[in-house]
Amino acid sequence: MDDELDERQTRVADYLDDKLQTLGDLTGLDALLANIHNQHGLLKQQLQDAQNGLSEAKQASHNHWQSLQERSSKFHAEQADIDRRLQVITESDTTDEATPRFEAILDTLQRLDVANGYLELLQEINVLSDEAQTRLKTSNEAALEPYKQLRSLHTKLIVLQADAEGAAPQLLHHVDLITQTLRGQIFDAFSSDLEKVLKKIGWPTPKATVPGHLQDEWQAAVGKLLELQLPELDGIDYSTGSASQIKLPAVLLPLEVLVEPLEMRFRYHFEGDRPTNRIDRPEYFLSHITTLLTDYSGFVVDFVQPALLHHFRGKGVALNPVYIDATSAFITALLPMLRNKIGSLLPKVASQPQLLSHLMHEVMSFDTTIREEWRYDGGYGVEGWKGLSWEFLVQADWFGRWLQVEKDFALTRYQSIVEAPDFGDLDYESVDPKATKPTKGAIRVNDLLETITDRYRPLTSFSQKLRFVIDIQIAIFDKFHERLQSNLEAYVSMTSTLGRTVQGISKEQQEKLLGLEGLETLCKTYGSADYLEKAMRDWSDDVFFLDIWDELHHRARQASNIGSMTVDEVAGRTSNAVGSDAEGGGLFDETAGWYSRLRIRSEKIITDTINNNVREALRPYRNINPWTTLSGPSVSAAATPSPTAELDAVVTYLTNTLGFLSRTLALAPLRRISRAVVNTIATIFWDLVISRHRFSTAGAAQLSADLAAVCRVVDASVGPGVAEVGLRRCLEGAKLLGLPVKGYKSRMENSADEGNEEEWGAWDAEGGEESVKGEQNEQWPCTPGELGLWEVEKRIFDSNESAREVLEELNLDSLSETEARNVLRRRIELGS
Repeated sequence: MDDELDERQTRVADYLDDKLQTLGDLTGLDALLANIHNQHGLLKQQLQDAQNGLSEAKQASHNHWQSLQERSSKFHAEQADIDRRLQVITESDTTDEATPRFEAILDTLQRLDVANGYLELLQEINVLSDEAQTRLKTSNEAALEPYKQLRSLHTKLIVLQADAEGAAPQLLHHVDLITQTLRGQIFDAFSSDLEKVLKKIGWPTPKATVPGHLQDEWQAAVGKLLELQLPELDGIDYSTGSASQIKLPAVLLPLEVLVEPLEMRFRYHFEGDRPTNRIDRPEYFLSHITTLLTDYSGFVVDFVQPALLHHFRGKGVALNPVYIDATSAFITALLPMLRNKIGSLLPKVASQPQLLSHLMHEVMSFDTTIREEWRYDGGYGVEGWKGLSWEFLVQADWFGRWLQVEKDFALTRYQSIVEAPDFGDLDYESVDPKATKPTKGAIRVNDLLETITDRYRPLTSFSQKLRFVIDIQIAIFDKFHERLQSNLEAYVSMTSTLGRTVQGISKEQQEKLLGLEGLETLCKTYGSADYLEKAMRDWSDDVFFLDIWDELHHRARQASNIGSMTVDEVAGRTSNAVGSDAEGGGLFDETAGWYSRLRIRSEKIITDTINNNVREALRPYRNINPWTTLSGPSVSAAATPSPTAELDAVVTYLTNTLGFLSRTLALAPLRRISRAVVNTIATIFWDLVISRHRFSTAGAAQLSADLAAVCRVVDASVGPGVAEVGLRRCLEGAKLLGLPVKGYKSRMENSADEGNEEEWGAWDAEGGEESVKGEQNEQWPCTPGELGLWEVEKRIFDSNESAREVLEELNLDSLSETEARNVLRRRIELGS
């Protein structure tokens, strides 16, 4: 207590010291005291409010505690009462024993409540059924109202049954039976009214019409049947389950009545022992349906269409064109008879591949006709009608059997192609004369694969199309590639040194393999690979295969599996671009790549074979050395010397080989091979002739004649310019070797020094070189302005700049300064 007093005094002293620091502060002492009194009053008021709040909180807490005590006491009393009653009801001594017995009683009560609900529902159903039956005796139209209520109740039960996981199948079956029975009775009554009208107009004659005085009766008969069916169209989804199952639109009841006599006619012709019922002619009954469409479409459009528009206008089913369009509704009514016929026919032809294949293709053709000519979409709008073929191939699971039939047919046809006697013959007539010639077998294989494409092109299922591509088309491409590959490997093996030794190939056989016969074998492989590679590239740009590729690309990005194959497996068979973000790509990229590599390898072997044969043919030529000993011929004969005799072998070989290739290969590969061969010849001439021997003027002229002979042979088969480009360095080397000892200028200077003024004057007086052209050829073996050997030698060896200038004057642009000097050293005049 003393401590608090001391602290309070200390705080008061500090406060006064703070407020009264000078004498001037004493003048405001009254104001200070008034402020202190005000603050003291506020503090006392706050203290009073706090004490009041504390008292109220304590009272509220006490009241809450009392309430909890009362509720707890009441709960324990009620619990004791419940336990006592439970024991009395269940005659149990403990609560644990009483609880299961009580739950059993409650379960029984719940079942009784459900049974009571069932009875009430059945009573309501019976009331509606009896009411409909009573009204049906007086008026058919009056029975529609209770039927609609009964139908609505049935629809709700179907939904509830699905939500309850099939809890009341018996009840649903009973309601369905009553509903269908009543529907059948009403339908019979309404259909008899429509049949009376049809009898009056002479149905089913194709030229039947509804006259004006029967229009109202016709509209009423059709309308009653549509009104009867309306709850079904609005309340039931005509779907059989998963996305792989078929969703069938309902057949409109008026159309069902119209089609009934047509169905009887159909069954008469295509069931039993009638001549039109042939298992090998499904086109008979399919064309009969298209004939019915053609014959009766006019009646349907003129008389059924207005009735549909009148009845469905403003109702939900009008959104589905398969109901509001009379032609589509008529097609929908005709399709069930086809489903029954095809369904009964498939098991009969299942064991006969040709008949099964024929049936499926006729059905697909029919689907295409209905889809494209009659614009039938089956009520699926943009997605379109998938067709009867899709229904049987997917839902009835006939695709696997049909695919196997088509695959067996394709493989059998392929085997007959490869076993044909002319399988490996080059075909010069079926392709453009300027294109590479494939074998007849390659063309037939391509035709077979195009036929297969036409057979499955009408399919609407992506997965089925992809199976055809991979299982049949790519599989046959792979088989043919293996055959071409094995043929090429066999040739390489027989022409190699080890292969010839192991297989015991004779010299004559070797010569054939390395000659035109072997070259033809290589061209067959090359031409076939080139032809099918281009075919696959063209297929990849076809709209049909582009659609498959786009769908495959999209699905590969969405999932890891495509059908029964993984994305990697599909990519390995089609293209590595599947599922990637890369642009481009096509279904046959992988297979085309294999054929491309085979084509490139075949071309390389062709080139190597020709090069080896050229080297062998030039062996005698490169071993001769007449270049310095050739005597100078007479001037008149010096212009065009004959080719060297040792060159005849290579000239003959090139003539035969390039002539054959020019007829067999396109211009591009022919030029590539020819350039490689010419480069080989150029290397031999340069390294083993020009760079090894010395040349006189006559020897250089002979070399030029030999090179010109090679150029003529190559140009005759390949076209002008190819040989000159490849042999340019050799031709320029020969030109440099063949320079006259003295050029034109030197000749003229020497003639003037020797006193030949007469010849000079005659040349000058006539105005130039033409007047002495003949004399020049006899006396000076050079043309006016041509440089001589000595002058060229001096300038080439003088400096690089001088050498470049003289080479430009001589139009020698392939030779370098070093090469030009080395060539000039081969002249016997400059050898020292």
